[in-house]
Amino acid sequence: MSDVVVRPVGPEAAEAVHTVVAAAFGNRIAMDPPPDALSETPETLAAKLADGGGLLATLEDVPVGCLILDPLGSTTYLRRFAVSPDHQGHGIAGRLIDATVDAVLASGRGMDDLTVVAREELPATIRFWERQGFKEILRYSPLVEMRRPLRTMVFHAPTAEATRGLGRSLAGQLTRGDLLVLTGDLGAGKTTFTQGLGAGLGVRGHVTSPTFVIARVHPSLVQGPALVHVDAYRLGGLDELDDLDLDTSLDDAVTVVEWGEDIAEGLSESRLEVRIVREQGRVAQDAGALDVDGEPLDERRIEVTPVGPRWHALSFRGLG
Repeated sequence: MSDVVVRPVGPEAAEAVHTVVAAAFGNRIAMDPPPDALSETPETLAAKLADGGGLLATLEDVPVGCLILDPLGSTTYLRRFAVSPDHQGHGIAGRLIDATVDAVLASGRGMDDLTVVAREELPATIRFWERQGFKEILRYSPLVEMRRPLRTMVFHAPTAEATRGLGRSLAGQLTRGDLLVLTGDLGAGKTTFTQGLGAGLGVRGHVTSPTFVIARVHPSLVQGPALVHVDAYRLGGLDELDDLDLDTSLDDAVTVVEWGEDIAEGLSESRLEVRIVREQGRVAQDAGALDVDGEPLDERRIEVTPVGPRWHALSFRGLG
């Protein structure tokens, strides 16, 4: 909904926040014990908003979504996250999460992550948070605590071409010496994503899985950095990666390491961690849906997390 406005609010917005919270939580299935949100009043919400502030989404000045920010240690909890029942499924929740990232980064509090607490009885809600890049870190029945790094950007690619397109867009942000560490199950789309990177960088040769050669170098055709494409699945550690006889320096190339988690991180203090997940539940929900070329949709969730000082001044929002 392009007309939705999300803005920071304090205690003055307690009545509006209460309207959304009461409608959203009151519309859920009965749970035992009932959620604490059902006992909130404008007065209790005003106190919470005074402590950490919050965000309110409005459509034509009508409150349709909200959340309360609760900084605790190095993480910020998202409390009373709610979208009015009549406005769910229109992207308002995603807008609230994007605005939360901006607000927490702008606060200067040095926060590392965002955390939410979901209910076991609401698997669809848990899947929503997973699709936003949150991962379960703790379960104390009936509650599930989920967390994502603050600067993680989450993209959804319904087709292989969309996955390549994201890689192509991301290539415009890359330069010599950059390291990308790709993780994901077999067939998740790591090589497909790297094909997009290669196209965006303008390198020579068709990018395929380097499984049987461990590493391939694709020289630039446009006087840019080469692409070094590494498969670390069969590598025992950094020493073996350093021993590869590459005909270019990693300092002069963009290096992509598939299956590189816990192996490639030592190559650089700065890296992009790219996690690709097949959205199997999404495919089942959209069974029979086709893309513009008549091919079945097979959506991926692509999570990009910048690590280290190289990326402090860059934003990846709007890619894809």
